[in-house]
Amino acid sequence: MDIAPDTHHTVPASAPPGDLAIWFFILAELLAFGVFFAAYAFGRAHNVELFNEMQQTLDRKAGAVNTVLLITASWCVARAVEAVGRSRPATGARWLLAGIACGGGFLVVKGFEYADKISAGINLSTNTFYMFYLSLTFFHFMHVILGLVILVALWVKTRQGAYGPADMNGIESGAAYWHMVDLVWIVLFPLVYVMR
Repeated sequence: MDIAPDTHHTVPASAPPGDLAIWFFILAELLAFGVFFAAYAFGRAHNVELFNEMQQTLDRKAGAVNTVLLITASWCVARAVEAVGRSRPATGARWLLAGIACGGGFLVVKGFEYADKISAGINLSTNTFYMFYLSLTFFHFMHVILGLVILVALWVKTRQGAYGPADMNGIESGAAYWHMVDLVWIVLFPLVYVMR
């Protein structure tokens, strides 16, 4: 009697990388940002002239630089995961460090943007646009900080050889979270800084 080979164990290759719990967390975070973006769109629809005028006061170059920094950071993190999957933890750790540097650069650039607005007397009560701008970008800013904490932890563990082809769960979960942070900014930047 012929018994078909058990191919059930080959299915996980098509499953999302990392721990399932991180994907539930990511979906919850994306839902929170989605609600924020919908509220922004609603506010803009009722104050088009104000939003257009206030957008002109934002530093688009700084926003564009931050977009490049986060995309580059995500690329570095993806390279790190690939390197670890090929049993090259030292290379993976270097790529993670590059991603951390790019993420840190994002915080510095955004910090200068905030300092400029604060010195101009702008705060959450300035107007509806700035209430949304400061709330949305600071909410994202805090996610970048959390993402960097995760990347630093991954870097330390990768240097210690904790991850490899047989154990990718931790590094894939952390990378998935970082890519979510990047994805949110890719939506946030054109929505708040560019779209008229």
